[in-house]
Amino acid sequence: MTTPNAGAFRKGEKRPNQGRPKGSTNKQSELIRDMVATALNQSGGVDYLARVSESHPAAFLSLVGKVLPIQVTGEGGDAIKHSITVTFG
Repeated sequence: MTTPNAGAFRKGEKRPNQGRPKGSTNKQSELIRDMVATALNQSGGVDYLARVSESHPAAFLSLVGKVLPIQVTGEGGDAIKHSITVTFG
């Protein structure tokens, strides 16, 4: 009968120090984000985005969809509260 190696890889388990630590940013993405921010500042910042929103609304709305938060919360971080009133006359 054979015994499994103590240091052998087992399916579904992560090896120590494997990959990037949780929460760390990808350096390439961070570099590209900084380059885009610099280019936006050099081209006029908010005024430039306002002009683009009028001349190319589809491209502007695509950008808005990418920068808005994915999860929306209500006041104080709580769930969004809503109510519906139905009246029959």
